[in-house]
Amino acid sequence: MKRLTALLLACLVAAAAFAGCSKSAKKNDTSAASSAASATADEASKPASTSDEAMADGIDYMVLVNKTNALPQDWEEKLTTVHMTNSVGVDVEVEQKAYAAYLELKADLEKENIYVDLDSARRSVAEQQRIMTEFIEKYGAEYAAKTVAQPGFSEHHTGLALDLYLIVDGQDVTENEDMVQYTDIWAKIHEKLADYGFILRYLEGSEHITGYGYEPWHIRYIDDPATAKQITDEGVTFEEYLGKASSNEVQIDLGTSEKFSQDELEAAAVTIKCQFAAWEGCELKSLRYAGDEAVTEEKLTQLKAKSPSLDASKVVCFLMDFSTSETNAETALEPNRDYTDYQWWLSKSKDGWQIADQGYGA
Repeated sequence: MKRLTALLLACLVAAAAFAGCSKSAKKNDTSAASSAASATADEASKPASTSDEAMADGIDYMVLVNKTNALPQDWEEKLTTVHMTNSVGVDVEVEQKAYAAYLELKADLEKENIYVDLDSARRSVAEQQRIMTEFIEKYGAEYAAKTVAQPGFSEHHTGLALDLYLIVDGQDVTENEDMVQYTDIWAKIHEKLADYGFILRYLEGSEHITGYGYEPWHIRYIDDPATAKQITDEGVTFEEYLGKASSNEVQIDLGTSEKFSQDELEAAAVTIKCQFAAWEGCELKSLRYAGDEAVTEEKLTQLKAKSPSLDASKVVCFLMDFSTSETNAETALEPNRDYTDYQWWLSKSKDGWQIADQGYGA
Protein backbone atom coordinates (compact mmCIF):
# COMPACT_ATOMS: atom_id res chain seq x y z
CA MET A 1 0.00 0.00 0.00
CA LYS A 2 1.30 3.40 -1.01
CA ARG A 3 1.27 6.35 1.39
CA LEU A 4 1.54 10.08 0.91
CA THR A 5 1.90 12.79 3.51
CA ALA A 6 -1.07 15.07 4.10
CA LEU A 7 1.11 18.12 3.44
CA LEU A 8 2.19 16.82 0.04
CA LEU A 9 -1.39 16.01 -0.91
CA ALA A 10 -2.59 19.46 0.15
CA CYS A 11 0.02 21.01 -2.14
CA LEU A 12 -1.09 18.81 -5.03
CA VAL A 13 -4.72 19.78 -4.45
CA ALA A 14 -3.83 23.46 -4.47
CA ALA A 15 -1.79 23.07 -7.64
CA ALA A 16 -4.64 21.30 -9.41
CA ALA A 17 -7.07 24.06 -8.47
CA PHE A 18 -4.60 26.74 -9.68
CA ALA A 19 -4.29 25.02 -13.05
CA GLY A 20 -7.81 26.03 -14.10
CA CYS A 21 -9.66 22.72 -13.49
CA SER A 22 -8.93 21.45 -17.01
CA LYS A 23 -9.00 17.87 -15.75
CA SER A 24 -12.52 18.31 -14.38
CA ALA A 25 -13.74 19.79 -17.66
CA LYS A 26 -12.36 16.86 -19.63
CA LYS A 27 -13.95 14.41 -17.21
CA ASN A 28 -17.35 16.06 -17.58
CA ASP A 29 -17.10 16.03 -21.40
CA THR A 30 -16.35 12.32 -21.33
CA SER A 31 -19.30 11.61 -19.05
CA ALA A 32 -21.66 13.61 -21.27
CA ALA A 33 -20.59 11.73 -24.39
CA SER A 34 -20.99 8.40 -22.64
CA SER A 35 -24.46 9.30 -21.38
CA ALA A 36 -25.59 10.43 -24.83
CA ALA A 37 -24.38 7.23 -26.45
CA SER A 38 -26.33 5.04 -24.02
CA ALA A 39 -29.41 7.20 -23.44
CA THR A 40 -31.72 4.60 -24.91
CA ALA A 41 -30.61 1.92 -22.48
CA ASP A 42 -32.77 1.60 -19.38
CA GLU A 43 -29.76 0.97 -17.15
CA ALA A 44 -27.84 4.01 -18.34
CA SER A 45 -29.12 6.25 -15.56
CA LYS A 46 -27.13 4.29 -12.99
CA PRO A 47 -23.45 3.53 -13.54
CA ALA A 48 -22.17 0.05 -12.85
CA SER A 49 -20.44 -0.49 -9.52
CA THR A 50 -17.16 -0.86 -11.37
CA SER A 51 -16.44 1.59 -14.20
CA ASP A 52 -13.35 2.64 -16.12
CA GLU A 53 -13.49 6.02 -14.44
CA ALA A 54 -13.90 4.54 -10.96
CA MET A 55 -10.98 2.18 -11.56
CA ALA A 56 -8.68 4.83 -13.01
CA ASP A 57 -6.63 5.02 -9.83
CA GLY A 58 -6.46 1.27 -9.26
CA ILE A 59 -9.43 0.96 -6.90
CA ASP A 60 -13.17 0.92 -7.45
CA TYR A 61 -14.62 3.97 -5.71
CA MET A 62 -18.08 2.40 -5.96
CA VAL A 63 -17.04 -0.70 -4.04
CA LEU A 64 -19.64 -2.04 -1.61
CA VAL A 65 -18.36 -3.32 1.72
CA ASN A 66 -20.91 -4.19 4.38
CA LYS A 67 -22.01 -7.09 6.58
CA THR A 68 -22.51 -9.38 3.59
CA ASN A 69 -19.94 -8.01 1.11
CA ALA A 70 -16.27 -8.42 1.94
CA LEU A 71 -13.39 -6.12 1.07
CA PRO A 72 -11.79 -7.20 -2.26
CA GLN A 73 -8.72 -9.33 -1.56
CA ASP A 74 -6.27 -7.09 -3.40
CA TRP A 75 -7.70 -3.81 -2.05
CA GLU A 76 -4.99 -3.04 0.50
CA GLU A 77 -2.26 -3.62 -2.10
CA LYS A 78 -3.76 -1.07 -4.49
CA LEU A 79 -4.77 1.53 -1.91
CA THR A 80 -2.84 4.82 -1.65
CA THR A 81 -3.40 6.68 1.60
CA VAL A 82 -2.35 9.80 3.45
CA HIS A 83 -1.96 10.40 7.18
CA MET A 84 -3.14 13.48 9.03
CA THR A 85 -3.28 14.47 12.70
CA ASN A 86 -6.61 15.83 13.89
CA SER A 87 -7.30 18.53 16.47
CA VAL A 88 -7.17 16.07 19.38
CA GLY A 89 -3.80 14.68 18.28
CA VAL A 90 -4.98 11.41 16.75
CA ASP A 91 -3.39 10.06 13.58
CA VAL A 92 -6.00 9.34 10.89
CA GLU A 93 -5.31 7.42 7.67
CA VAL A 94 -7.43 8.21 4.59
CA GLU A 95 -7.47 7.25 0.91
CA GLN A 96 -5.73 10.06 -0.96
CA LYS A 97 -8.57 11.28 -3.23
CA ALA A 98 -11.11 11.03 -0.42
CA TYR A 99 -8.85 13.19 1.73
CA ALA A 100 -8.42 15.79 -1.02
CA ALA A 101 -12.21 15.97 -1.43
CA TYR A 102 -12.63 16.21 2.33
CA LEU A 103 -10.28 19.21 2.46
CA GLU A 104 -12.40 20.96 -0.17
CA LEU A 105 -15.59 20.15 1.74
CA LYS A 106 -14.03 21.35 4.98
CA ALA A 107 -12.95 24.66 3.40
CA ASP A 108 -16.44 25.21 1.99
CA LEU A 109 -18.06 24.55 5.37
CA GLU A 110 -15.73 26.99 7.10
CA LYS A 111 -17.08 29.76 4.87
CA GLU A 112 -20.33 29.27 6.81
CA ASN A 113 -18.52 29.03 10.18
CA ILE A 114 -19.02 25.27 10.38
CA TYR A 115 -15.93 23.43 11.58
CA VAL A 116 -15.29 19.70 11.35
CA ASP A 117 -12.38 17.34 11.69
CA LEU A 118 -11.71 13.65 11.01
CA ASP A 119 -12.32 11.29 13.91
CA SER A 120 -11.45 8.13 11.98
CA ALA A 121 -11.23 6.75 8.47
CA ARG A 122 -9.26 3.69 7.38
CA ARG A 123 -8.80 0.69 9.63
CA SER A 124 -6.85 -2.25 8.29
CA VAL A 125 -8.26 -5.77 8.41
CA ALA A 126 -5.54 -6.64 10.92
CA GLU A 127 -6.59 -3.75 13.18
CA GLN A 128 -10.23 -4.84 12.96
CA GLN A 129 -9.18 -8.35 13.98
CA ARG A 130 -7.31 -6.89 16.97
CA ILE A 131 -10.44 -5.00 18.05
CA MET A 132 -12.58 -8.13 17.62
CA THR A 133 -10.17 -10.23 19.68
CA GLU A 134 -10.08 -7.57 22.39
CA PHE A 135 -13.89 -7.47 22.61
CA ILE A 136 -14.13 -11.28 22.70
CA GLU A 137 -11.67 -11.45 25.58
CA LYS A 138 -13.39 -8.62 27.46
CA TYR A 139 -17.10 -9.20 26.75
CA GLY A 140 -17.40 -12.64 25.17
CA ALA A 141 -17.87 -13.84 21.59
CA GLU A 142 -21.64 -13.22 21.44
CA TYR A 143 -21.41 -9.58 22.50
CA ALA A 144 -18.42 -8.97 20.21
CA ALA A 145 -20.29 -10.38 17.22
CA LYS A 146 -23.17 -7.97 17.84
CA THR A 147 -21.11 -4.82 18.32
CA VAL A 148 -17.96 -5.14 16.19
CA ALA A 149 -17.87 -5.54 12.41
CA GLN A 150 -16.32 -8.79 11.29
CA PRO A 151 -12.74 -8.32 10.00
CA GLY A 152 -12.91 -7.90 6.23
CA PHE A 153 -16.52 -6.65 6.31
CA SER A 154 -16.07 -3.11 7.64
CA GLU A 155 -16.43 -0.18 5.24
CA HIS A 156 -13.63 1.54 7.14
CA HIS A 157 -11.22 -0.94 5.52
CA THR A 158 -11.66 0.89 2.23
CA GLY A 159 -10.24 4.22 3.43
CA LEU A 160 -13.26 5.83 1.75
CA ALA A 161 -15.47 5.95 4.85
CA LEU A 162 -14.89 9.02 7.01
CA ASP A 163 -16.24 9.71 10.49
CA LEU A 164 -16.42 13.42 11.25
CA TYR A 165 -16.64 15.29 14.52
CA LEU A 166 -17.64 18.87 15.18
CA ILE A 167 -15.73 21.82 16.57
CA VAL A 168 -18.28 24.17 18.15
CA ASP A 169 -17.24 27.47 19.74
CA GLY A 170 -13.66 26.24 19.67
CA GLN A 171 -14.50 23.04 21.56
CA ASP A 172 -14.07 19.54 20.13
CA VAL A 173 -17.37 17.64 20.15
CA THR A 174 -16.36 14.01 19.70
CA GLU A 175 -18.86 11.90 21.67
CA ASN A 176 -21.75 10.48 19.67
CA GLU A 177 -24.38 11.40 22.24
CA ASP A 178 -23.18 15.01 22.11
CA MET A 179 -22.84 15.25 18.33
CA VAL A 180 -26.40 14.12 17.64
CA GLN A 181 -27.70 17.22 19.43
CA TYR A 182 -26.45 19.48 16.63
CA THR A 183 -29.08 18.56 14.05
CA ASP A 184 -29.00 21.95 12.30
CA ILE A 185 -25.24 21.78 11.78
CA TRP A 186 -25.38 18.24 10.42
CA ALA A 187 -28.17 19.22 8.03
CA LYS A 188 -25.97 21.96 6.57
CA ILE A 189 -23.05 19.55 6.26
CA HIS A 190 -25.20 16.95 4.51
CA GLU A 191 -26.39 19.53 1.96
CA LYS A 192 -22.81 19.93 0.71
CA LEU A 193 -21.64 16.31 0.68
CA ALA A 194 -22.63 15.44 -2.88
CA ASP A 195 -20.80 18.47 -4.31
CA TYR A 196 -17.54 16.81 -3.31
CA GLY A 197 -18.40 13.18 -4.15
CA PHE A 198 -19.63 12.12 -0.70
CA ILE A 199 -22.88 10.51 0.44
CA LEU A 200 -24.38 10.07 3.89
CA ARG A 201 -23.89 6.35 4.34
CA TYR A 202 -26.25 5.20 7.11
CA LEU A 203 -29.72 6.64 6.65
CA GLU A 204 -32.33 6.76 9.39
CA GLY A 205 -34.89 3.97 8.96
CA SER A 206 -32.66 1.88 6.66
CA GLU A 207 -30.89 -0.16 9.33
CA HIS A 208 -32.27 -3.42 7.90
CA ILE A 209 -30.34 -2.66 4.70
CA THR A 210 -27.12 -1.00 5.89
CA GLY A 211 -26.81 -2.95 9.14
CA TYR A 212 -26.09 0.19 11.16
CA GLY A 213 -28.11 2.86 12.94
CA TYR A 214 -28.31 6.43 11.69
CA GLU A 215 -24.92 8.16 11.94
CA PRO A 216 -24.90 11.79 10.79
CA TRP A 217 -21.10 11.84 11.00
CA HIS A 218 -20.37 8.80 8.81
CA ILE A 219 -19.84 9.82 5.18
CA ARG A 220 -18.63 7.81 2.21
CA TYR A 221 -16.55 8.98 -0.74
CA ILE A 222 -17.63 7.62 -4.15
CA ASP A 223 -15.57 10.03 -6.31
CA ASP A 224 -18.31 11.22 -8.72
CA PRO A 225 -20.38 14.23 -7.54
CA ALA A 226 -23.12 13.54 -10.12
CA THR A 227 -23.64 10.03 -8.82
CA ALA A 228 -23.47 11.24 -5.22
CA LYS A 229 -26.14 13.82 -6.00
CA GLN A 230 -28.39 11.22 -7.62
CA ILE A 231 -28.14 8.92 -4.60
CA THR A 232 -28.80 11.83 -2.25
CA ASP A 233 -31.73 13.21 -4.22
CA GLU A 234 -33.36 9.78 -4.46
CA GLY A 235 -32.99 9.31 -0.71
CA VAL A 236 -31.77 5.73 -1.10
CA THR A 237 -29.00 3.75 0.51
CA PHE A 238 -25.83 2.85 -1.34
CA GLU A 239 -27.02 -0.77 -1.39
CA GLU A 240 -30.32 0.20 -3.03
CA TYR A 241 -28.60 2.36 -5.63
CA LEU A 242 -26.34 -0.52 -6.60
CA GLY A 243 -29.31 -2.88 -6.83
CA LYS A 244 -28.10 -4.96 -3.90
CA ALA A 245 -31.21 -4.35 -1.78
CA SER A 246 -34.90 -3.84 -2.39
CA SER A 247 -36.47 -0.41 -1.95
CA ASN A 248 -39.78 -1.81 -0.67
CA GLU A 249 -41.58 0.05 2.10
CA VAL A 250 -41.21 -1.59 5.51
CA GLN A 251 -44.04 -1.31 8.04
CA ILE A 252 -42.82 -0.54 11.56
CA ASP A 253 -45.38 -0.57 14.39
CA LEU A 254 -44.07 0.30 17.85
CA GLY A 255 -47.53 -0.02 19.38
CA THR A 256 -48.02 1.19 22.95
CA SER A 257 -46.40 0.20 26.21
CA GLU A 258 -46.80 1.04 29.87
CA LYS A 259 -43.26 -0.18 30.58
CA PHE A 260 -41.19 1.36 27.78
CA SER A 261 -41.10 4.72 26.02
CA GLN A 262 -41.43 5.05 22.25
CA ASP A 263 -37.72 5.94 22.09
CA GLU A 264 -36.83 2.72 23.91
CA LEU A 265 -39.01 0.63 21.62
CA GLU A 266 -37.56 2.35 18.57
CA ALA A 267 -34.02 1.58 19.78
CA ALA A 268 -35.03 -2.07 20.22
CA ALA A 269 -36.43 -2.16 16.67
CA VAL A 270 -33.20 -0.67 15.30
CA THR A 271 -31.19 -3.40 17.09
CA ILE A 272 -33.28 -6.07 15.37
CA LYS A 273 -33.03 -4.40 11.97
CA CYS A 274 -29.24 -4.12 12.23
CA GLN A 275 -29.06 -7.84 12.97
CA PHE A 276 -31.42 -8.67 10.10
CA ALA A 277 -29.17 -6.82 7.62
CA ALA A 278 -26.66 -9.66 7.91
CA TRP A 279 -29.25 -12.15 6.62
CA GLU A 280 -28.22 -12.17 2.99
CA GLY A 281 -31.03 -12.86 0.56
CA CYS A 282 -33.81 -11.93 3.01
CA GLU A 283 -36.25 -9.04 2.58
CA LEU A 284 -37.95 -7.37 5.54
CA LYS A 285 -41.69 -6.72 5.22
CA SER A 286 -42.80 -5.57 8.68
CA LEU A 287 -41.74 -5.38 12.31
CA ARG A 288 -44.13 -4.76 15.21
CA TYR A 289 -44.08 -4.68 18.98
CA ALA A 290 -45.92 -7.72 20.39
CA GLY A 291 -47.17 -5.81 23.44
CA ASP A 292 -46.34 -5.85 27.13
CA GLU A 293 -48.58 -8.89 27.60
CA ALA A 294 -46.34 -11.03 25.36
CA VAL A 295 -43.77 -11.29 28.15
CA THR A 296 -45.00 -14.18 30.30
CA GLU A 297 -43.47 -15.72 33.41
CA GLU A 298 -42.85 -18.92 31.45
CA LYS A 299 -40.90 -17.03 28.78
CA LEU A 300 -38.90 -15.10 31.37
CA THR A 301 -37.92 -18.39 33.01
CA GLN A 302 -36.66 -19.68 29.66
CA LEU A 303 -34.66 -16.51 28.99
CA LYS A 304 -33.18 -16.47 32.49
CA ALA A 305 -32.02 -20.06 32.00
CA LYS A 306 -30.05 -18.91 28.94
CA SER A 307 -28.85 -15.62 30.44
CA PRO A 308 -28.87 -15.64 34.27
CA SER A 309 -27.88 -11.94 34.41
CA LEU A 310 -30.91 -10.90 32.33
CA ASP A 311 -33.11 -8.19 33.89
CA ALA A 312 -36.62 -9.66 33.77
CA SER A 313 -38.19 -6.19 34.05
CA LYS A 314 -36.60 -5.07 30.79
CA VAL A 315 -37.65 -7.65 28.20
CA VAL A 316 -39.59 -7.04 24.97
CA CYS A 317 -40.85 -9.13 22.08
CA PHE A 318 -41.19 -8.06 18.44
CA LEU A 319 -42.83 -9.95 15.59
CA MET A 320 -41.35 -9.84 12.09
CA ASP A 321 -42.64 -10.68 8.63
CA PHE A 322 -39.99 -11.29 5.96
CA SER A 323 -39.26 -13.35 2.88
CA THR A 324 -36.30 -15.38 1.71
CA SER A 325 -34.93 -15.66 -1.81
CA GLU A 326 -33.61 -18.67 -3.65
CA THR A 327 -30.08 -17.61 -2.74
CA ASN A 328 -30.63 -16.73 0.92
CA ALA A 329 -27.50 -17.48 2.94
CA GLU A 330 -29.22 -18.29 6.24
CA THR A 331 -29.04 -22.10 6.28
CA ALA A 332 -31.67 -22.30 9.05
CA LEU A 333 -34.26 -20.68 6.78
CA GLU A 334 -36.03 -22.22 3.81
CA PRO A 335 -35.49 -20.49 0.43
CA ASN A 336 -38.37 -18.80 -1.40
CA ARG A 337 -40.60 -18.65 1.65
CA ASP A 338 -42.63 -15.97 3.41
CA TYR A 339 -42.12 -15.95 7.17
CA THR A 340 -44.72 -14.34 9.44
CA ASP A 341 -44.73 -13.56 13.18
CA TYR A 342 -41.08 -14.52 13.56
CA GLN A 343 -40.18 -13.74 17.18
CA TRP A 344 -37.38 -11.51 18.42
CA TRP A 345 -36.80 -11.30 22.18
CA LEU A 346 -34.57 -8.55 23.55
CA SER A 347 -33.35 -7.54 26.98
CA LYS A 348 -32.02 -4.16 28.01
CA SER A 349 -28.87 -3.49 30.01
CA LYS A 350 -26.55 -0.53 30.55
CA ASP A 351 -25.09 -1.31 27.10
CA GLY A 352 -28.50 -1.01 25.41
CA TRP A 353 -30.73 -3.66 23.89
CA GLN A 354 -29.36 -7.15 23.32
CA ILE A 355 -31.01 -9.99 21.41
CA ALA A 356 -31.82 -12.72 23.93
CA ASP A 357 -33.66 -15.18 21.68
CA GLN A 358 -35.29 -15.45 18.27
CA GLY A 359 -37.26 -17.76 16.01
CA TYR A 360 -40.54 -19.66 16.07
CA GLY A 361 -41.36 -21.05 19.50
CA ALA A 362 -38.47 -18.98 20.85
